[in-house]
Amino acid sequence: MRSSLERSWVLFLMWLASLFAVLTVGHPLFFNLFYLFGAILLLSYLWAWLNVHWVRVTRQTQSRQVQAGKFFEERFVLENSGPLPKLWIELKDNSDLPGHRASRVISNLGGKRQQSWHVRTPCYRRGRYTLGPISLYSSDPFGLFLLKKDLPRSFTSHVVVYPMAADLPAFHPLVGEQTGGEVMHRRTHYVTTNVSGVRNYVPGDSFNRIHWASTARTGQLMVKEFELDPMADVWIFLDMEKRVQAGLTYAELPPPALPEVYWEKLPNFTLPPSTEEYGIAIAASLSKHFLSQNRSVGLITYANAYHREIAQSDRGERQMNRIYEMLAVTQAHGAIPLTEVLAAEALRFSRNTTVMIITPSVDPEWVAAARHLQDRGIRATAIVIDPGSFGMPYNSVETEIELTASYVPHYVVHQGDPLDQALANARSTR
Repeated sequence: MRSSLERSWVLFLMWLASLFAVLTVGHPLFFNLFYLFGAILLLSYLWAWLNVHWVRVTRQTQSRQVQAGKFFEERFVLENSGPLPKLWIELKDNSDLPGHRASRVISNLGGKRQQSWHVRTPCYRRGRYTLGPISLYSSDPFGLFLLKKDLPRSFTSHVVVYPMAADLPAFHPLVGEQTGGEVMHRRTHYVTTNVSGVRNYVPGDSFNRIHWASTARTGQLMVKEFELDPMADVWIFLDMEKRVQAGLTYAELPPPALPEVYWEKLPNFTLPPSTEEYGIAIAASLSKHFLSQNRSVGLITYANAYHREIAQSDRGERQMNRIYEMLAVTQAHGAIPLTEVLAAEALRFSRNTTVMIITPSVDPEWVAAARHLQDRGIRATAIVIDPGSFGMPYNSVETEIELTASYVPHYVVHQGDPLDQALANARSTR
């Protein structure tokens, strides 16, 4: 860009010099040079201007959500809507998605022609990222003027990279059911085996919910209403207190080291050496595990100083996406110890509620709080992330002894452990 400015200024100074010669000498040669330099400057600028304005860009995204360890895919179409060919035009994508290489330089794009390309980006880091903005660069055949055009904000969107969620086929914790197997007297839009009554049909109701006997009796379409099955809610507590975390923070995570050329093999996805990232991956895995069993799952974390973030318990794929989106942007900036969190939130739980506690804390006080939940009839299970495996001078051995003595089922996860194997065998079950 700097060299093109230098060339344009040199030609502009030559044009001024020829103008001065015309005014002082008046020789026909200087008239010709004056017209020649002026025409080159004018036509070159006009050519460069048309290059970045007679163009149409289409950005096609398959999905705005992708899971860590998988690929985010896009397709770009660059169309020359003018009659003149473009020697070259650069599309520069200023996305902040790590490793997203969508920028291209297109050469020899003829008039009324188009060129497309496919972008496949491996996602190694959870978060919410911006796609765009997009800028176009082009120049004239002489390289005198390099012009830039920023596309409208309508070309800017977002993509959410969900945390990694592992399948847990061997994970079988103790979970609660409603006392006596009674249904929960709470209406739900899901179809269950517990019919609570009928109501008038409204547009959008599924036809498989129509109660034909009531419809025949009343002469109006009637649909069944359902209540939840006799299974207690599952609540996940994710400890995001900043003081107890070990390893790298989210802001310290390095960008993925991708190969320079596309045909080289991509590195395998692994969790970063951070208890924060392991805890979030475990929470996502547990949510996936229980929601796939049609359990009602909720999530509580105090990740932002003294502010609570909560996903109320619900079922289905929509709840899974809600929890994933919440975990995708969660960072360990909490200031409330896990002991106080459990004490403050315990009042919301009824008997036989299942509570999953995920923490790297070695403070014995939270073990006492978990034991108090057990005494109230709440099914508490702990997933302890060993801080010693993340470089800390202490480990979770004393915490494991306390949990065993308190008969609190627990799992221990070390750095590098596959989650499906680490969560396969519970300890200290009665």
